[in-house]
Amino acid sequence: MKELLHLPLDGSAHGLAIDNMLAAIHWLMLILFLGWGAFFIYTLIRFRKKKNPVANYAGVKSHLSSYLEIAVAVFEAVLLIGFAVPLWAKRVNEFPAEKDATIVRVVAEQYSWNIHYPGADGIFGRTSISLITDDNPLGLDRTDPNAKDDIATVNQMHVPVNKPVIVRLSSKDVIHSFGVPTMRVKQDAIPGQVIPLWFTPTLTTDQLVAEMAEQFQLKPEGTSPKLFEYIALKDFIAKDSTVVLKKGDVFSQDVVKSLLDAGVTQVLAAPNVTTEIACAQLCGLGHYRMRGYLSVDTKEAYDAWMADQVSQLPQDPVAAVK
Repeated sequence: MKELLHLPLDGSAHGLAIDNMLAAIHWLMLILFLGWGAFFIYTLIRFRKKKNPVANYAGVKSHLSSYLEIAVAVFEAVLLIGFAVPLWAKRVNEFPAEKDATIVRVVAEQYSWNIHYPGADGIFGRTSISLITDDNPLGLDRTDPNAKDDIATVNQMHVPVNKPVIVRLSSKDVIHSFGVPTMRVKQDAIPGQVIPLWFTPTLTTDQLVAEMAEQFQLKPEGTSPKLFEYIALKDFIAKDSTVVLKKGDVFSQDVVKSLLDAGVTQVLAAPNVTTEIACAQLCGLGHYRMRGYLSVDTKEAYDAWMADQVSQLPQDPVAAVK
């Protein structure tokens, strides 16, 4: 059933439970569809006018349909009370300890995701509406001692693998919806509210990409159009040592021609949106471009990324505010 539903790769600790729930619901719907469909066809034939020219006022005396309805109701109750409610309760009530998790603020706005990390001290710095600018979308007050080491990014969220992530979600303007399909999380961002959600990534972005990699045959007369939605998984170097395509870049017709000229006839590529942060609410005319990216890194890669972000922090907090 999971293959039939074309679910994205599961990269989270709780993803299997979500997928099993979806599969169970769809199996139930399929059984109901086939069962009631067959029953409807049976009644059309069994009670057709030619066979029953005169109405039978006694009606059907069998209680089979009642038994079937009770069985469906019991199955749905078990599915809801035994599986759905406990799964939901665990997601909203059993948060991991903050000391053992990566804490991130995500502030949605038309049309971007603002990501805020508390820095080495683990404390989020003060923010103010009056300080919001194009260069400071969070309104972060760098003169606050707790804000000096805070890291802010736009549409780029990095987290370490195999460590719980707690997201404190809010919105600056309208209702948005923070959704990461590969992490099996989705939560509306409501103006005026801070809503927490959490997940534990179990696969790095590189591992997810490798899982989704496909082999493509390059042909002068026409290559699979699907390739042009994919990214390269390695650098491609021409015979003259020039770089035809860098790892992570998207394929194009010109790139394919250059690869064929370089003698490359097969490539390994993967989708470019394995860990996309998508807005699942129609939040305005620019909704289509509200896309962020979640990078799940090894601990070493995450620490290196954080160190790089720290190196770019302003040295003069007062000047940064001005």
